[in-house]
Amino acid sequence: MTLNNGLKIPAIGFGTYKAGFSDVISRAIEAGYRYFDTASFYGTESLIAEAISQSGMKREEFIIASKLWKGDMGYKATIEAFNKTLDSLKTDYVDVFMIHWPRPDLTLKDWKALDLETWQALEELHEQGKIKALGLSNFLPYHAENILNNCKVKPSVTQMEFHPGYTQAFALNYYRDKNILVQAWSPTGRGRVFQDELIIELSAKYKISPVQLCLAFCLSEGVMPLPKASSLEHMKANLESVNISLEPEDISRIENMPPVGWSGEHPDRVRVKI
Repeated sequence: MTLNNGLKIPAIGFGTYKAGFSDVISRAIEAGYRYFDTASFYGTESLIAEAISQSGMKREEFIIASKLWKGDMGYKATIEAFNKTLDSLKTDYVDVFMIHWPRPDLTLKDWKALDLETWQALEELHEQGKIKALGLSNFLPYHAENILNNCKVKPSVTQMEFHPGYTQAFALNYYRDKNILVQAWSPTGRGRVFQDELIIELSAKYKISPVQLCLAFCLSEGVMPLPKASSLEHMKANLESVNISLEPEDISRIENMPPVGWSGEHPDRVRVKI
C-alpha cells in the first residue's frame, strides 16, 4: 500500500500488543512480516529492537509504527515520550508515529487544544526526519477534523477497530474520502466473530480459515489489518490472505451482517467490559 505522502508499506502488518517475548516477533520476521505495530503502552518496543537485531537484517528493511500514550500528550511531553520510544526501539527514526487516543481521559473538556499541541510536536519531529509518516488512532471523524483543519502535515494513517460485525462504516468512508489509510486493530474481533453463521458459511465456501476470511475482508475494503499470532504456521497463513479474493456479493453480506465482536472500547465512552 502507498500512503498519501508516498511511503510504501506492506498490505498486512503484525500487531504486537501482548506479544510477550521477542521470539514471537522473531518468528514473525521469519514468516515474512516487515511491518510491526507497537506502542509505548504495549511494552513491546524493546522486543522489536531485539528481534530485528537478532535477524541480521537492516533496520531499513522494516516499517515500524508506534504510538504516543494518553498520559504523554502535550508539546513537551510528546517530545520526551518520542525520544524514549527511539531509545526503546534502538533507532534514530520511526516510520509511522500516532497519537494513541484523542484525549487522556473523558473529563478533559479542552482536548482539542491538547491534540493540536501534541500534533505540533509530531510535525516538528517529522520535519526533522525522525518520523516518516504521522497518524491517528481511535480518532472518530470529528476528532480528526480538529487536526485536519489546523495541521501542516496531514495524517497518513488512522487506526480503529474494524472487523466483520463492526465496520464503523461512517468513519471508514470519512477516512477514505480524506485519502487516509485505515488500519484495523482487532481485525478478527478477538475471535468473537468466528462462530457467526455467515463467517462459518463463507469460510467453508472459500476453503479458508475464519481468520483468513476476516483479513481478506479487511483488504477488500482497502483496510490494512494488523493481526496477531504466535505460531509460525498461523503467521504465514495470515499473510496468505493477500491472495484471497472475495466475491462482491459476499463482501456486501459481511458489510451488512448484524453487530458482533465489539471490544467494548470507544474514545468517548467508559470502556464496556464484554
